[in-house]
Amino acid sequence: MDKKTLTDTHQRIKPFIHRTPVLKSSLLDDMVGAQIHFKCENFQKMGAFKMRGAASAIVALTEAERQKGVVTHSSGNFAQAVALAAKQLKVKAYIVMPENAPRVKKEAVKAYGGNIIECESTPEAREKTAERIENETGATFLHPSNQDEVILGNSTAAIELLQERPDLDIILAPVGGGGLIAGTALAAHYFGNDCKVIGGEPFEVDDAYRSLKSGKIERNTTTNTVADGLRTYLGDRNFPIIQKYVDRIIRVDEKEIIRAMKLIWERMKIIIEPSCAVPFAAVLREKERFKSKKIGIILSGGNVDVTKLPF
Repeated sequence: MDKKTLTDTHQRIKPFIHRTPVLKSSLLDDMVGAQIHFKCENFQKMGAFKMRGAASAIVALTEAERQKGVVTHSSGNFAQAVALAAKQLKVKAYIVMPENAPRVKKEAVKAYGGNIIECESTPEAREKTAERIENETGATFLHPSNQDEVILGNSTAAIELLQERPDLDIILAPVGGGGLIAGTALAAHYFGNDCKVIGGEPFEVDDAYRSLKSGKIERNTTTNTVADGLRTYLGDRNFPIIQKYVDRIIRVDEKEIIRAMKLIWERMKIIIEPSCAVPFAAVLREKERFKSKKIGIILSGGNVDVTKLPF
């Protein structure tokens, strides 16, 4: 994945994504003692950065592959992203979702034209169901975070941020499956000017933090975090990129995540989901590390159930 590949990917997916705004808050700057630039992927099509990776993966298919469609398993943002990107590119999308996935998410997938196949609420059931559809239809499987084309698509958020703010010292992103932080790290390496990348992760699901320490992919034994988008673990495609290009991962507790989310809602008047409050919580937790720096934060998405806010 070189600079040209990242640039080409960005050009190819531009017709299918929004160039999201970069926002600032002088009050939040003052709280940290730094300049913070928020890349607002909560304003992306379908409400999250996942649209970039889904569009990149589908655009990369051959015509023969497009004829047979795509399949993924997801209960959230990637399900919606694949459904919408497939609709735009006139490709059939099979979306495997656990039977207990939120009704609002299922309705969004249907509205985007996705064909939902329900399964039991276990990772094994998801994978087996997706594999069955792949075998029956010949559809191409798309992984939400551990696929080169998805990682390349995800890199474009940070590329755009660096085009507008080329002098950033640090970019932070949340860490779940690892697709966003890997793409962000590639973008910072090729387009930044000595720009470091730091991940934010909940203590409750700190598999990426532990993986960087141990040198191998670790799993979580609990999923007890309000940051529901970060309960997944790293993969063999994104982990080597993270090892090579991510400076460190800062862990935060649940109260810090909720406080950061609330601050952004109140001070910036924008809707973000708990997962994307995690990097800002990391900055608040370690203010001294970020003092007087120019910081970029990827606000990964805004698909939150407003009837179940944590604050």
